[in-house]
Amino acid sequence: MSDNKDMLLAFVLGGLIGAALGVLYAPKSGRETRSNIKKFGEEIVDTVSNLSDDFKENESQFYKKRCEKVFSKDKE
Repeated sequence: MSDNKDMLLAFVLGGLIGAALGVLYAPKSGRETRSNIKKFGEEIVDTVSNLSDDFKENESQFYKKRCEKVFSKDKE
């Protein structure tokens, strides 16, 4: 499961880096490039936020499962 997450993260980061380089080297005006960079930055913030939310949810579920196991062993 961790390998899939690592691969997804690498894919997303590679795409973001590629997009950033494409924006910086594209023959556009400064205004257009700045606008594209701003949009790109907003996309990065959204992506990181979503990944963070997913991580928090997964950790919360893991914690709950571990607590259930610990407390069920205490009752035995």
